Amino acid sequence: MNVILCGYNWAGCRALDLLLEAGCNVFVCTHQSPSYIPSLYDYCIEKGIPVTLESVNTASIPFVPDYLCSIYYRNIIKKPILESVNFNAMNLHPSLLPKYRGCSSLTWAMIEQEKEVGFTYHYVDELCDTGKIILQKSFLIFNFENQTNIYQRAMFEALNSFKEAFDLLCQAYEGEEQVGESTYFGRGAPENGEIKNGWSDSKIKSFINAMISPPLPYATYKGHEIKSFSEYLKVKNENRN
Repeated sequence: MNVILCGYNWAGCRALDLLLEAGCNVFVCTHQSPSYIPSLYDYCIEKGIPVTLESVNTASIPFVPDYLCSIYYRNIIKKPILESVNFNAMNLHPSLLPKYRGCSSLTWAMIEQEKEVGFTYHYVDELCDTGKIILQKSFLIFNFENQTNIYQRAMFEALNSFKEAFDLLCQAYEGEEQVGESTYFGRGAPENGEIKNGWSDSKIKSFINAMISPPLPYATYKGHEIKSFSEYLKVKNENRN
């Protein structure tokens, strides 16, 4: 079968491996990667897999595709591409949909002090993260964790379930409607990255941990970069004098 893989980071690399193991013909659309992120583009070149940095919406697809898989892909996949696979397209989203649609899902879940997070494989429709759920799983998080390790945990757990989700896609599984409270967050640093006066200590701790994702900016307070709750207390006490 012919599969378009829209992917990025090591999760995209792992998804490619799994698709190749399943005997699929794969064409990859990805992004340029900084040095600290595994390059799916370079991995494709190494394995002789056709790949482009061009958007999937404008790329020249070398075959008639049967399916599309989106794994941490940044571009919105538009209707003509979805129609080319008869909407047999699935996306991996790092939240328990319908909560935390959009961007920075794990970051916002931590800021909101959720006790568990997870991932959702869902059908791609013309809206943002609203398609029927193919597979969804959750895991507990702990107050000592930061966004970097939770992100890695989510990717690891999700890619362990990739084959299960892809098999359901290939079996024409109808999926389940998203039910419950829905939330959406756009691009940009949550709260502009600033710790606000009046927040509880527990929310401040969660916010600081949620903003730890180098090389992205850390949380700030009174113009100071904050990497830990003890640093926050130090700056707070200094500003009292």
